[in-house]
Amino acid sequence: MTTSARTQDGSAGDVDHGTVGSGYSDYRRPDERIARFVAEALGDARTVLNVGAGAGSYENAARTVTAVEPSDSMRARRPVRLAPAIDAVAEHLPFADGEFDAAMTLFSVHQWSDVKAGLREMRRVTRGPVVLLTCDPARVRDFWLHRYAPEVLETEARRYPTVEELASALGSTGSVQSVPIPLDCTDGFNEAYYGRPELLLDPAARQACSAWSFVDDAVRERFDQGLRHDLETGAWDEEFGHLRHQTTYEGSLVIVRATP
Repeated sequence: MTTSARTQDGSAGDVDHGTVGSGYSDYRRPDERIARFVAEALGDARTVLNVGAGAGSYENAARTVTAVEPSDSMRARRPVRLAPAIDAVAEHLPFADGEFDAAMTLFSVHQWSDVKAGLREMRRVTRGPVVLLTCDPARVRDFWLHRYAPEVLETEARRYPTVEELASALGSTGSVQSVPIPLDCTDGFNEAYYGRPELLLDPAARQACSAWSFVDDAVRERFDQGLRHDLETGAWDEEFGHLRHQTTYEGSLVIVRATP
């Protein structure tokens, strides 16, 4: 098993969560409609391992959760109603073989330093389904944000493992399900603003999505100026305005579910 390199904050992988910003929890609030898809994928599992658990988003989708999170700052953001997270990385899980009924990792796998090792570990400690809420990199660039900040979505497409890579690493029978994103989605990843472009002009909203931490100020400034201009002139609405009234958006968000 490979142990990840860790940042000063303790984060494993390519993001230092200590620098993401104190407003993360304000903008990345779990959306109950997405949570229902996670709960359905977990089925009737009683004990669930949550790897890369962060502040505990979507843990209400499971019954009894054991959380693993390497980032000091993310563990500190967990609400008091949740059990403390164990300081460990996906690539080296401190549990026995088959200890859990199910395991999940949500918006996390793209931040690991060794995805294959982490998924093998999840499979090792899990008797039943392993559930991944992630983005399909083949569809990331389809989002209108690519028009204004292609560097952000190119970064995302490089970071996310392909669906085929995930399934192969788990070595199990799997399925892939597209997850529709609600128009008023409360979880502020980039595509959550598909019909509310003005909200992405807020630097704090962008900072809550880790992809923006990989681009420089020039990219952010060009994005801000370009989108503001097109909103003021009506150019954005002329091309994408139909999204303001589209109740859901099927973008790159998917659930990959693998069973032994």
